[in-house]
Amino acid sequence: MEAKLSELELKVLYDISRMAGQALQLDQTLESVLRILSRSLAMERATVTLRDPETGYLKIHASHGMLEEEKKRGIYGPDEGITGLIFRTAQPFVVPDISREPLFLNKTRSRNIEKGSIAFIGVPIQLQGRPIGVISVDRLFESEVSFEEDMCFLTIVATLIAQFVSLNLQVRERERTAARENLALKAEVSEKYNHFFMVGVSPAMMELQQLIDKVAPSRASVLLLGQSGTGKTLIARIIHEMSTRARCPFVKINCAALPEALLESELFGHEKGAFTGATQAKPGRFEEADGGTAFLDEIGELSLKLQAKLLRFLQDREFERLGGTRTRRVDARMIAATNRDLAEAVNEGAFRGDLYYRLNVFPIQVPPLHDRREDIPLLADYFLEKAAREYGKPLHFTPRSIEVLQDYPWPGNVRELENLIERLAIMMEGPLIDIKQLPSFLIFGPKDAALLDPEPLSRLEELERKEILAALERHRWIQSRAAQHLGLTSRQMGYRVKKFGLDRMLKDHRRRRSNPQDSGYAPVSTP
Repeated sequence: MEAKLSELELKVLYDISRMAGQALQLDQTLESVLRILSRSLAMERATVTLRDPETGYLKIHASHGMLEEEKKRGIYGPDEGITGLIFRTAQPFVVPDISREPLFLNKTRSRNIEKGSIAFIGVPIQLQGRPIGVISVDRLFESEVSFEEDMCFLTIVATLIAQFVSLNLQVRERERTAARENLALKAEVSEKYNHFFMVGVSPAMMELQQLIDKVAPSRASVLLLGQSGTGKTLIARIIHEMSTRARCPFVKINCAALPEALLESELFGHEKGAFTGATQAKPGRFEEADGGTAFLDEIGELSLKLQAKLLRFLQDREFERLGGTRTRRVDARMIAATNRDLAEAVNEGAFRGDLYYRLNVFPIQVPPLHDRREDIPLLADYFLEKAAREYGKPLHFTPRSIEVLQDYPWPGNVRELENLIERLAIMMEGPLIDIKQLPSFLIFGPKDAALLDPEPLSRLEELERKEILAALERHRWIQSRAAQHLGLTSRQMGYRVKKFGLDRMLKDHRRRRSNPQDSGYAPVSTP
């Protein structure tokens, strides 16, 4: 087929190609294509027949010049009639006179075959080398256009239609995938959400649940306030996953875990050569969070210099990488958390007031465990059931042991309770946990907690705590020397001392050093 296209045919092809953006509404788009063929090129009863993937039959999806009941009758088997032949062979076919062609079935009964003078032209619609349907038109005998020209033109139209079908299939598949992911995400969020709040019957938790429900769908920055171990990280994750940003990254940064120089690079990224060892450019965590949520834990530990840079980012969503001059923009929602009193830190000059007010758009006070004593039995049973599954032990608390758990103030909050129960699950021989099996610090109270029993920690944290404690003891409880010995900065050391509940012991030793006569303590001189 080497027929040349006329100017009118080229214009029709141009008009059809512009419909690609409407491919989501496939049937309507195809009908518009066929309408153009009929009105511009006198191609009557133009029809697109596509294979039904479920039944395997060829069905009319779009037509022009047919009644609805005629269109519904257009169903063909792959080996049935002219349409089936074109589909099966993937070759164009011309019927010069439909009244003399026995293979022409006229199933739609839309043509008066007895009057004759009607020709039928059909070409296959192929996608990735495989036929998916047929496009066909009627022509009057007296048409001046040759069958070869019509077949050439319709083959090009069929190629465009195949692309429309392909686009439609891709969009539909993406929608199905998104729907499946959305259902999975909703199930995951629901599981986390329900686990978090099913053990919360206290008024404080009811209020927290309402606040999360309100703020999650919004774009507002959130400031989570509360003691360590209350679940601020989990709340941040729940807010993210209940928001419109759920399919984008959730990036957590612990502001107290890195020294200032590294933290600036971690947050904002750096360019090649920005500092010794920067052998290549590296995007920061804010860039990773683009479109999603950036969660800054322990934000009260940021230096004033980094606070200024963070303020600019919150105001304009703009920043420069360390060592770079190019201004970058990202769209990341900010959720921050701290166990410090930021308002007091502002008064002391340790935290910028303008940054505090920018962060404090929607503050959420996460209640400590001692303010939600009604939840302790539910939490204890939940963690015990979880630990029992993990360690293969059926365990239960006695009523008296539950009373002890409720009376304890829980300075480490939910994390402390969970770690305690994990330790009990490891240590227990029998199934029943009574007062005798509970650590002594639960009974003697928090005043003697650090001396009687260290705060329950995970096995890895327990090793780290012992290492910190040993270094402090080795260096006469001088925190800076212990930090230097462990290769930590003073800020990192301070964070770990507080995290592992060693600050009270540290203060006690400092008091004794400042008053040698107290408790018979005498400082040892160093060479």
